Amino acid sequence: MKTARQLLSDKQIPHPVSIPSGVTVFQALQVLAEWNVGAALVMENGQLIGIFSERDYARKVVLQGRSTATAKVNEVMTSHVVCVRADTLVSECLALITEKRIRHLPVKEEGKILGVLSIGDLVRATLEEKQFTIEQLESYIYQ
Repeated sequence: MKTARQLLSDKQIPHPVSIPSGVTVFQALQVLAEWNVGAALVMENGQLIGIFSERDYARKVVLQGRSTATAKVNEVMTSHVVCVRADTLVSECLALITEKRIRHLPVKEEGKILGVLSIGDLVRATLEEKQFTIEQLESYIYQ
C-alpha cells in the first residue's frame, strides 16, 4: 500500500497551491482555475491557517449572496484543517476523508506542508492497487 508521500510524488503539481488570507474570493478562484485544482491552502507567514475550496465558495459565498469581488478568503475559508503525516497509508487517508466528509487532505512532514491529496487522488490509487491485486491473482490462477 502506498503512502501519502508516494502519492504526492506522482502528482503533476510540484508544490502545494496556496493563497494569502487577505485576497478576495474572486482572486482565489482565479488561482484554483489557473492550477486546475479544487482547493488552495491559505497561508500566512509560512503557516497553514486554513483551506479554501470550491465547496467554501458554493456554500459560503454563492448561497449567502456574497460578492466574490469583496468577500475575503479569510471570511469564508475552512479554518480547521485536517492534515496527515507523509507516512500515512492511502487507506488511512481515504478513511479519514470519508469520516470527516472532506475532499482535500494536506500532507505534512516535520511541520512543513508537502502537498495536498484530493479524494480523486486517493480513489485512483486505491483502484490501481486493487487492479494490480486482481491481475496478480489472475496470473496465479491461470499458470
